[in-house]
Amino acid sequence: MKLHTLIGEPWADYGLIDSGHGRKLERYGRFRFIRPEPQAMWAPASADWKADGEFVPGSDEEGGGRWVHARPVPSEGWPLSWNEVTFEASCTPFRHLGFFPDMAPVWSWMREQVEGVEQPHIMNLFGYTGVGTLAMAAAGAQMVHVDASKKSVAQARANAAASGLEDRPVRWIVDDAAKFVAREVRRGRRYDGILLDPPKYGRGPDGEVWRLEEDLPGLIANCRQLLDADSRFLFLTVYAVRMSALAIGELLRQVFADLPGDVEAGELAVREEARSLALPTAIWARWRR
Repeated sequence: MKLHTLIGEPWADYGLIDSGHGRKLERYGRFRFIRPEPQAMWAPASADWKADGEFVPGSDEEGGGRWVHARPVPSEGWPLSWNEVTFEASCTPFRHLGFFPDMAPVWSWMREQVEGVEQPHIMNLFGYTGVGTLAMAAAGAQMVHVDASKKSVAQARANAAASGLEDRPVRWIVDDAAKFVAREVRRGRRYDGILLDPPKYGRGPDGEVWRLEEDLPGLIANCRQLLDADSRFLFLTVYAVRMSALAIGELLRQVFADLPGDVEAGELAVREEARSLALPTAIWARWRR
């Protein structure tokens, strides 16, 4: 299986300014932030990083830490945009800023896959604050957005309103992703496309436990039951695990062996503005018709 790299380029409201020595400097609208980045093993382009805030990691391996601000940053967040979608960025306790900018090339790719399909039916599992959902809704898709966090779904709905997309056909669902997909299979539903961005570990609204290495194969198998020969894609991204893109690619190739189309895998990366360097962020695998 040939591996590919999807590289996110800078846009007006986001850019990876510089990276190196285990950190990265990014711009989110009018603010600049420094965050840990273990894969930035090289030296930065500049030693003079001026930022509004920095996330200082804790001593544990579970992602703890805190934000330290050099200048005031709105605690309630501030608006950013990607194409037609407006959404709120904020300094979350989990070191990210309320969305994942490296997903931008995935949003564009999904829109390309459904060109010419009238109101394609798309599901976004582990949909978080809904930027991917709204990117597809803005392109005319009927969306099903699923996340176990009430707070994340509420923010996604607020982002829809900020984008002027609150009247688009989106079902906002607070539920355990695996349980919801299993119910959709029993209902005999079908989709034109599915986006999955599962965490390494998580809990559903009723205490359900998600462990990626154990639970991903079953979820992918159920997602396959929601797609048919006329469906357009399934896109899977995986972060922060000791797993190969080849491994998840081969999983999809086995599960989708009975459907026409191609299975590909690779890495997500973000293009640094200081140089042409690409900073890897995640692995992915996809099936497309």
